[in-house]
Parts: sequence; structure tokens; C-alpha cells
Amino acid sequence: MNYLIWDFDGTLGYRVGKWEGALLEVLRRHAPEVNMRRELLWPHLQTGFPWLTPETPHTEIQTAEEWWDRLDPVFARAFAGAGLANETAHTLAKHVRHVYPDTTAWRLFDDAIPTLECLAAQGWRHLLLSNHIPELPEILRHLGLAPHFAAVFNSAQTGYEKPHPRAFRNVLETLDGSGAVWMIGDSMSNDIAGAAAVGIPGILVRKSRPEAQFCCQTLEQVTDIVSGVMEVK
Repeated sequence: MNYLIWDFDGTLGYRVGKWEGALLEVLRRHAPEVNMRRELLWPHLQTGFPWLTPETPHTEIQTAEEWWDRLDPVFARAFAGAGLANETAHTLAKHVRHVYPDTTAWRLFDDAIPTLECLAAQGWRHLLLSNHIPELPEILRHLGLAPHFAAVFNSAQTGYEKPHPRAFRNVLETLDGSGAVWMIGDSMSNDIAGAAAVGIPGILVRKSRPEAQFCCQTLEQVTDIVSGVMEVK
């Protein structure tokens, strides 16, 4: 069996507005009198997320509530840094966990499902490896992605963020080891370099980097790359 390990966010789908958009939506719902620009929030959202310190596992977190509790200070800091009073910032921070996972804010790239279907028809089995929120399974179901994946490995459940080697080994240990394995993602450091560190070749998508052996702007090109390499072998 041959396997393709896919990243999700930025590779197959994305959230409209990202984290800043979620915080602005919290303001719209709960503090409509506040007029705030997203660029005021962005600088305060560059630290505190678990995937920004991937060298530190968080296997002690057992529930979605505990996971979001760890992020409340991040959101409170962003609101306060953008000019809100501390008490208001901490109150609003508690609402982000209900807004960010809202499935209506998530979108698929147009080439996602057609590419997954094409590759599956060629005998590839799809797996998902994502640094994401606890509600990822619900998002995948809403987008129609869930049926395409044999298994989902989500850092919010496993406690390991890419590019931590254990994040990739968790996937490898479930495979029969008899075929080819590729990693596909939009992050050179998290997806491609992280996979290479445990011996998995990678394809960087939706961008190009000189250090990436394989890269493509669209997912359709993934089919050509993996097919071409398999023919050479």
C-alpha cells in the first residue's frame, strides 16, 4: 500500500479571516461598539499557540476545554494589546473557542477533493496530519473531506506538533511499511523538513522554495510528481 500524508490548513482548506478574523467576529457579536482593525490584533497573535513551540509536547492536555483554556491568555493579550481594557479583554477571550471552529467560516481549495479522488483511484491511501484545534474532525466532515482519509492525526489529540519527530512517527507506526510514503503540505519547516527528518520525502504545495526538491502551485501537480517518481523506481 502507498500512502500520502496530507497537511490540512493552507493545503486542503483554510479559515476565512484566520485567527484575527475570529477575534473580530467575537467583537462584532459581543462588543459591536468597538471598531477595531485586524492589523492591531495580528502582532499579538504571534506567540502562545502550541504549534509555535513544537519542541514542547502537550500530552498532558486531555480535553478540548483544557486545550482552549491554554489559549485564553493569548486572546486576552491580543484584545488588550489592541486597546481594550484588561477585564473586557479577558471576558471576550472566552468566546473565541466558540467562534473559531464555526464550520461556516471554513473553505476548501477547489483542487482538494478532485486531487484526492484522482490519487485514490491510482491506489494511494490518504492520511491527515495536522497542527490544529480539537474540533478538526467536525470541520473535515462539514467540508466533505472526512470520507477521503483512512486516519486523522491531530496535534490537539496527540499532543505533538509538527515538525516534532513523534508527530510523524505516530503516523508511520500505523502503516504496513510495504509501500511508498509522501508528506504533502504548505509549510517548508513543519511539513517538508519535519517529514524529511524521519525519512519521508515531501512535496511543498501552493508555494516554491529553493530548498524544496519537489514543489507545486496546485494540488493537481502532486499527481504528476508522485506518479513520475514511482515510474522511475
